[in-house]
Amino acid sequence: MAVTIQKIAELAGVSRGTVDRVLHGRGRVDDEVAARVLQIAQEAGYRTRTQKKALRETDALSFIVKTRRIGVVTQLSGASFMLSIRKGLLEAKEEARAYGIEVEIRECSGVDGAQQCQALRELEETGIDALAIMPVECEEVRSELRRLISEKNLEVLTFNTDIVGTGRVAFLGMDNRQGGKVAAGLLGLLLRGRGSVIGIIGSFSNSTSLLRIDGFTEELAQSFPEISMAGVRVSMDSREEVASIIRDALRSQPDLGGIMMVSSGQMGIQDALEDPEVQQLLESRPDGKRPYIVIYDLTPRNRELLEKDAVDFVIDQDGYHQGSRAVMTLVSLLSSGLRPQQEYMYTDITIRTRYTSPAD
Repeated sequence: MAVTIQKIAELAGVSRGTVDRVLHGRGRVDDEVAARVLQIAQEAGYRTRTQKKALRETDALSFIVKTRRIGVVTQLSGASFMLSIRKGLLEAKEEARAYGIEVEIRECSGVDGAQQCQALRELEETGIDALAIMPVECEEVRSELRRLISEKNLEVLTFNTDIVGTGRVAFLGMDNRQGGKVAAGLLGLLLRGRGSVIGIIGSFSNSTSLLRIDGFTEELAQSFPEISMAGVRVSMDSREEVASIIRDALRSQPDLGGIMMVSSGQMGIQDALEDPEVQQLLESRPDGKRPYIVIYDLTPRNRELLEKDAVDFVIDQDGYHQGSRAVMTLVSLLSSGLRPQQEYMYTDITIRTRYTSPAD
């Protein structure tokens, strides 16, 4: 049975008129409401008359009408948090075809400005009309985005990570500073406001991680002044280096109370905790327990760490909807001129434990 506008309205908790405005671009609707409606319509397989016509005519008219294109550039393609983002991007890529829009994705393996700029130039040659990017925070990428925006009139949306001074349309993703404050609040309460903690960061060139660390240290200083920040260690997103950092920290700080980690390579936590030397160090602690540990992104491996009690909390940023909504926001902009009503479109911050229901 075909899904109706009324059914979408009921599922989204909005009026039929709101759904009609979103699907047909007939008025302004709150960004979050619009994203929810589009997601429900997509999952239900709903197509407007315009979309159905576009599907029929796209192939027939492709030799006459210039196909509109959205470019996507990511980073850290091998990182586990990219699994959910990639899923959202690929599903939105299929949805965009209903509007006669093609999506070209370039995945970058690391946090490398030169690699991203090369991807941007490749996309520029394909004739993209808009761009969604997880930018590396560096002057090389900033300059390239400025050029594309000012000279090519490209509509640019950043997602997951942001970059200042470019003139981009909006940022979509977690409020990363707030995400760091959430981690500080969790550890502060668990430690009853006393003790020491360390941070583990993948790289100081990752603006997302830096914002989380900033929010973490800011909230500790403000709300838990008796908890000392005993340094921020760099792992280069390596599982082996994460394990080494934790071993070294427990050797030098036998009373370490908490670890806040904004790095990939999270399985290194389990490696460290299974190390015989670390187990002896933990047994010698007054309570015989490991430090409390907070990490980010509910990936399959991080869910495994929760289930094995290797970490206490996973702070999730809803990567799937970041990828999906980034593309569909640009689809709405190109197809109906609907621009984001807010510069910062923050996704929900969700705290996961081994006792909460798993995410899909």
